[in-house]
Amino acid sequence: MMTMTNTELADDALPSAARRSAFEANKLAKRLHRQVGQAIRDFNMIGAGDKVMVCVSGGKDSFALLDILLSLRQRAPVPFELVAVNLDQKQPGFPEHVLPQYLASRGVPFHIEQQDTYSIVKRLVPEGQTMCSLCSRLRRGILYRVAGELGATRIALGHHRDDMVTTLLMNMFFGARMKGMPPKLVSDDGRHVVIRPLAYVAETDLERWAEHRHFPIIPCSLCGSQENLQRVQIRRMLREWDRIQPGRVDNMFAAMGRITLSHLMDRNLYPFTTLEPQGRCDPDGDKAFDDDGDCAAPVEQTIRVERG
Repeated sequence: MMTMTNTELADDALPSAARRSAFEANKLAKRLHRQVGQAIRDFNMIGAGDKVMVCVSGGKDSFALLDILLSLRQRAPVPFELVAVNLDQKQPGFPEHVLPQYLASRGVPFHIEQQDTYSIVKRLVPEGQTMCSLCSRLRRGILYRVAGELGATRIALGHHRDDMVTTLLMNMFFGARMKGMPPKLVSDDGRHVVIRPLAYVAETDLERWAEHRHFPIIPCSLCGSQENLQRVQIRRMLREWDRIQPGRVDNMFAAMGRITLSHLMDRNLYPFTTLEPQGRCDPDGDKAFDDDGDCAAPVEQTIRVERG
């Protein structure tokens, strides 16, 4: 009887493992492109002739955003331009050569904006306090200016599904308001449209895609080490929730697009103070915990039926 050595068994398994890996990568690619394409369609993010400024930080999310948009543009039903923009904030040790080399290799026009926001943040934020808020405001203002200079009609950011749910919870927990991170909005200065094409994409899928595509990830040395950030803590909580009960984060995200104003309490958005009975069935009436989709029978009628 012929026997195979351990080495021969391992070699024999390689083609199968490679096929499995290729199958999973192809499935992931299809899902990512479908989700990004769907978000663009659902929120009318990009139209014919748009010039989309893709903000590339060097992290996995913005790399994936640019990568997928480049692919989708090849088969998009309408023509649009892409330009990649990176803000070099002069963080110590920032590898200035990485992004220009990568962007040039992808054949995409790009602009590197050099602004020393690092020194400003370090000077103004006391030691031990989080830097994200000030850093974000400075970065946002600079990117708006650059978008105007480049003639961009859309500013594309790499925020994903988990970022949007995290922002909702942060505003609820620490800001006492129901406010999230929309897939599309008008910028603070009223001059630009900001889009988030990764709105439907899970962060775990972006992590897998970055590994598969071998993006030259650049860590953020300015704030990436602040492990006690509220955002970091909430993201960990969401990961744990999803581990214990898969699909919970999906449901939270879906809920952000299925809002029943009559069952919240914002008097500016729903006329609670002038609310009166209309004498007709209301599909969104007093059914906060009911599962049925139709108007329920009156309680008295239901009791009579049950009693026979």
